[in-house]
Amino acid sequence: MLTRRSLVAAAAMAALPLPAKAAADEDWAALAADVKREMAWAWSEYRKVAWGQDEVKPVSGTGQSFLIPGASVGLSIVEALDTLWLMGLDAQLEDGMRWIREKLRFDLDGDAQVFEATIRLVGGLLSGHLATGDKRLLELAHDLATRMMPCFDTPTGMPMRYVNLVTGKTRDPQSFPAEVGGGMAPEFVTLSRLTGEKRFGEAAINAMLALHAKRSKRNLVADRIDVQTGAWLSRRATVAPPTDSWFEYLWDTWRLTGDTRLRDAYRVETAAVLANCADRTTGDLWFANVDVETGARLNLRQSELSAFYPGLLSEGGDHAAGVAAMAGWEKAQARWPVLPEAFDPTDWSIRAASNALRPEVADGAFTLWLKDRSPRWRRLVRDHFRAMQKHNRAAHGFSGLTDVTTGAQDDACPGYWWSEQMKYYWLIFSDTKRFDYRDNYLSTEGNVLRGFRR
Repeated sequence: MLTRRSLVAAAAMAALPLPAKAAADEDWAALAADVKREMAWAWSEYRKVAWGQDEVKPVSGTGQSFLIPGASVGLSIVEALDTLWLMGLDAQLEDGMRWIREKLRFDLDGDAQVFEATIRLVGGLLSGHLATGDKRLLELAHDLATRMMPCFDTPTGMPMRYVNLVTGKTRDPQSFPAEVGGGMAPEFVTLSRLTGEKRFGEAAINAMLALHAKRSKRNLVADRIDVQTGAWLSRRATVAPPTDSWFEYLWDTWRLTGDTRLRDAYRVETAAVLANCADRTTGDLWFANVDVETGARLNLRQSELSAFYPGLLSEGGDHAAGVAAMAGWEKAQARWPVLPEAFDPTDWSIRAASNALRPEVADGAFTLWLKDRSPRWRRLVRDHFRAMQKHNRAAHGFSGLTDVTTGAQDDACPGYWWSEQMKYYWLIFSDTKRFDYRDNYLSTEGNVLRGFRR
């Protein structure tokens, strides 16, 4: 969501043996096999009731579009590709590849949300290509990215939110840091590397630098901006949506390109977050929402999507802060049957009771585990997986919840479920030989853009 990240661990750290106690805690291989069975079962249900639709509705057994109203582009198929490959579900992978070769096209006269189309479709096609070597996937990623390039035609160089995939007409200049700043960079720089066309990566990096230049005197960015004028439209600074993956992609794009401007930007803004947003009033390390200009605390409300941040802190060089920040999420995970979308840790009040099959706790724990191999993180991901099995399983797949306190299901399985948590579960439990645990990169959508072992 674990984002999802630039997961390059030092070889010495990656080679650390697991503590002896870990083996006694759980049969991790058996747990990995359980994850694989659930993936295969969910795929078979999607294949039966919603094949080719963007998303399966796992309660009613139907499907729905997501990116473009009334048109489906097999989003769940694209998002599942590299997860299927990593799990060795090769027959299912070939099934999905066949649909893509025969059905997938992007000459659709509709407005695509640029950020979502990039992280989900371009990223999914690129990771699928890197896993399988299939050139058609790269061709499709190139086609879609080319259709979206008009979004960068703004005075600031930051992209508009929507683009028509046929006409190139853009709309909606009011956007967010996660979308306009870094939401395209790892995918577009990877596309540039694979095709030799520098324009993709250059446009995305220029947008990142443009947003960073707009930071406040406190080196914070607000959470809403007009990409035509460059004016901030809010005063809230946060590590939660809609800013979250902005921080990820500063670090990640530096790791993918070696562009030190992005590394330095990450360090400046992370130092500002730690100085202005870090909050220990509950006894745990949380990150408050604050005023971008004054640093005044607005509230301590937490979005589940910000659970990626402890892992990013560790990746960026502050492992101790990452571990401290994850401790609060461990308590939150244990407090409810399934994590709600939002809560306030000052009194543990639920502020949004739904659950959209979010992967960020598993994401953050997986990133920390790659760094220190502590069984603590495996246990946290195990609990996350078991909770999903118990509360989110429906007749035709896994469903989000309308209310975590009642367990009522919402009949929706987002495409990222296939790309993110099922992958994180598999990688942390399986020790698969198809993945390089020492040198790898997962995007904010969980797409592997470095680290396949073929």
